[in-house]
Amino acid sequence: MNVTLRQLRAFIAVARSGSFTLAAESLFVTQSALSGLIKELEQSLGLRVIDRSTRKIHLSDVGRSLYPLVDKIIHDLDGALAEVANLKALKTGLVRIAAPQLMASTLLPEVIAAYSVDHPEIPIKLVDCVVESVTSRVFSGEVDFGIGPERDPNSDIDAATLFELPFMAVFPPDHPLQQLTEIRWADLVRFPFIALQGQFTERLSVDLRAAVRGLTLAPTNEVAFMSTALSMVNAGLGVTACIPYAASLVHLYKLEMRPLQEPEITRRFFVFTRNGRSLSPAAESFMNFLFRYVAEHEELSGRPDPNQKQGR
Repeated sequence: MNVTLRQLRAFIAVARSGSFTLAAESLFVTQSALSGLIKELEQSLGLRVIDRSTRKIHLSDVGRSLYPLVDKIIHDLDGALAEVANLKALKTGLVRIAAPQLMASTLLPEVIAAYSVDHPEIPIKLVDCVVESVTSRVFSGEVDFGIGPERDPNSDIDAATLFELPFMAVFPPDHPLQQLTEIRWADLVRFPFIALQGQFTERLSVDLRAAVRGLTLAPTNEVAFMSTALSMVNAGLGVTACIPYAASLVHLYKLEMRPLQEPEITRRFFVFTRNGRSLSPAAESFMNFLFRYVAEHEELSGRPDPNQKQGR
């Protein structure tokens, strides 16, 4: 049998309306075209589905048996096509993002709020986690994409650069560092330094040793989350360094943030996606919005804020 969707839609239209004229109008075809579709359907089935007379038409026994089955198929198909159309038009669809706890509590809520102004129907699920688990959540399919700093390459994960920003010194108000015109890494590490566990400290130590001979990083404390480090700095237990996208959280703790010089060490942040897996229209829309948002905001461009340079 070579039954087509157009033939089935023609059959349902006639069965519902009981008239070739009304059915043809509902399908926006001529009556002759509609009759041709019904004939083709009957030829494919080898059975008559509609009995015709000069005055009226009605379903044959086969047609009556076939109608509820075909009607459900058409209804389900139309529902699926409508859902696809809504996804394409960004009227529905869930976006799932994995990000480190610091980014999830600073930059991303701002981006999500801005995106939701134009796309209130699209729910955004933000998964905050440790940095090391971002790419694993992308690989497992738990999230559509992840955002985080550079990590060891993985052939199953694609990485697109989102931004590159320098480290900033973070310290309490009235700290001796505030009196300096420029703050060097050598100045910062003279004080108790609170670092993050794992690759944060490892990579930073390597970068410092490579840039300045004899300059080493010996943290007095290593914690899991930057919010903990900032709270400890706020309590006067030391200083730390972070990326300027976290400025809102730093200011919430009423701490000072200043650029670090000699050397200037930067970190690149990436959007991670699963290699060979296409994104949903909603996820692709949000990801494109994220790149535009970063490009349009000067504080994410990698150029230090002149107010921060002067310690204000």
